[in-house]
Amino acid sequence: MTPDDPYLPAAAELVEVIDETPTIKTLRLSPSRPLAFRAGQFVQLTVPGVGEAPFTPSSSPLEPERMDITVLNTGKVTEKLHQARPGQILGLRGPFGKGYPIEKLAGREVLVVGGGVGLAPLRAMILALLADLGPIKRLSIKYGARCTEELLYWPDQHKQWAAREKVDVTTTIDRPQDGWTGPTGVVTTLLKGVDVDKPNCLCFVCGPGIMLKFTTQALMEEGFAPEQIYLSMNRRMSCGMGHCGRCNIGPHYLCKDGPDMNYALIKDYPNLF
Repeated sequence: MTPDDPYLPAAAELVEVIDETPTIKTLRLSPSRPLAFRAGQFVQLTVPGVGEAPFTPSSSPLEPERMDITVLNTGKVTEKLHQARPGQILGLRGPFGKGYPIEKLAGREVLVVGGGVGLAPLRAMILALLADLGPIKRLSIKYGARCTEELLYWPDQHKQWAAREKVDVTTTIDRPQDGWTGPTGVVTTLLKGVDVDKPNCLCFVCGPGIMLKFTTQALMEEGFAPEQIYLSMNRRMSCGMGHCGRCNIGPHYLCKDGPDMNYALIKDYPNLF
């Protein structure tokens, strides 16, 4: 996107703001030139005069002329992003990282586990797979949020995904709620006895750190090997190029080797979650 100076953001016009939940918005951007990215790669989104923060695009990588970034309001930069309006010019650096290993999915089942706003980075991979389901055997999506008001892309997109052949979607909320007829309990409850071909399945997990920890434990208890589990470690990046040293786990720099890391590579290092 910015080959001459990777530290210099390229201009991107905000063309639409989509209110997803009371605390989450999707910003639809039109980059100054098409931005090619792989599902799972991340960008640094800049609010001029305020700062930048890392986000994994939530739109399809097959549509490089636009980029959706789904933002949870958690701090100074994200608060300003929530206040942004169509027509405003923001900045983009990247993409950075390797992205999801989609080339490894042919002939396999794919299990996607998202918690809260963690469904946003996974959405790019979901959309890429939905564009051509032929190579994979099955796509199973398990998603959870605290309450119905915090469910992301609910209900229309969940229904669209579940209507596709070879795709199933199960959504849960933490506690019973008036009008909710689906499962209740944290998302790990959906993994007990999960109906997938475990020896021939790869798992992709994204959510808060505590959710990553307990989902990994649940998958291991279900018989998945560490090599079958990929974790989205999106909150540690800063420079995006392996220079600042803020995102390392052992010898691995998440901004260059990830941000979606195979659990087998990082499981033995301290302070993982």
